Amino acid sequence: MYRFLLSRQWAILTLVALLLIPTMIRLGIWQMHRYEERTARNQLVSNALNADPVPVERLTSPGHTVTTDERYRRVTAKGRFDTDEEVVVRRRTNSDDEVGYHVLTPFVLTDGKVMLVNRGWIPANEPSQTAFPKIPAPPGGQVTVTGRLMPDETTAASGIKNLKGLPDRQIMLINSEQEAQRLDAQVLGGYIAQTAPEPKGDTPELIGRPGDEDAALNYAYAIQWWLFSAGVPIGWVVLVRRELRERREAEAEQAAAESEPAPV
Repeated sequence: MYRFLLSRQWAILTLVALLLIPTMIRLGIWQMHRYEERTARNQLVSNALNADPVPVERLTSPGHTVTTDERYRRVTAKGRFDTDEEVVVRRRTNSDDEVGYHVLTPFVLTDGKVMLVNRGWIPANEPSQTAFPKIPAPPGGQVTVTGRLMPDETTAASGIKNLKGLPDRQIMLINSEQEAQRLDAQVLGGYIAQTAPEPKGDTPELIGRPGDEDAALNYAYAIQWWLFSAGVPIGWVVLVRRELRERREAEAEQAAAESEPAPV
């Protein structure tokens, strides 16, 4: 009764089922690896955000590359804002996905070195993007700034092209090496996303905290793929039993037809 399994149709169906099972198992393992990676990154970010702030000079220096462990670390800096050398970063969005600028202001530390401070987002309300926007002034004189330490932006990491020929005092990427050349100063690696002091009038709009990656979704996908892999042999058995039942019913009908007396 099971000789039909040797037919071409059933041989192909069985082969496909045998290939699907390990493929789905591997996809589930890959999704579990993604879950573990995202969980680890979430924990790393959480640890950085919840750590006590330290002076920025402890974590970075001129030419330093901010590492993954240092990213989002809370830091403080003492000095003064240099608004004469302030620039804006084009094509940046706020929490409502409105396009505008990030305000990047050099912050001169007490030892003369410079730390780049991203003071937040402002809208692009000017009729032309070639004009330098109006920016609320930061606190004057000596001030202590608190923020999250961020690595230099690159095209490879962000996907943002570093366009040339931009209007005066406008840039595409926040990069300490490029700003060091422009300012002709010792600029600490990376930059600070300011969190305090809060600006008067809520502008510039401070950069929000980074959100968690959805690691739970990868976990759910892993379970889903493994359930699919378990369902393949079950489905194969169901199809075989249905085929067997239909063949038996067809044979029974044929036998009943042959046993009926011939008409006179």
